[in-house]
Amino acid sequence: MEQDQQQIRNLRDFLLVYNKMTDICFSRCASNLNYRTLTMDEESCLDSCAGKLIRSNHRLMGAYVKLMPTIVQRRLAEYEKKAGELPQAAEGTSLPDSNAPLPTQQSNLQPADTNQQAPITPPSEVTASSRS
Repeated sequence: MEQDQQQIRNLRDFLLVYNKMTDICFSRCASNLNYRTLTMDEESCLDSCAGKLIRSNHRLMGAYVKLMPTIVQRRLAEYEKKAGELPQAAEGTSLPDSNAPLPTQQSNLQPADTNQQAPITPPSEVTASSRS
């Protein structure tokens, strides 16, 4: 499943680069839309434009591949440093004693007054009084 998602991301990235390259080269090189075929000048312009963008993309990816291990190492060192600081910070704070009593919460509820309950009438009296 993870491999499928990675392939989808790679395809999406490729299509974004391809669409951007097509847009740039078309706007630079296509000057006459009156004919179905490209002129010789347009073809050579498109070839050089696409070639230039592809070469620059390859150079950028090469630089990225070379720099990525150092970036990963730096981030890993930062994470390890932060992880090392967490236990030291935890040692400075004390945890509550497990034998100590827990703080109690005061309740705002008043005890029910049992003397002021409504009288309970049997169902037979309720139906008889509603008929009259």
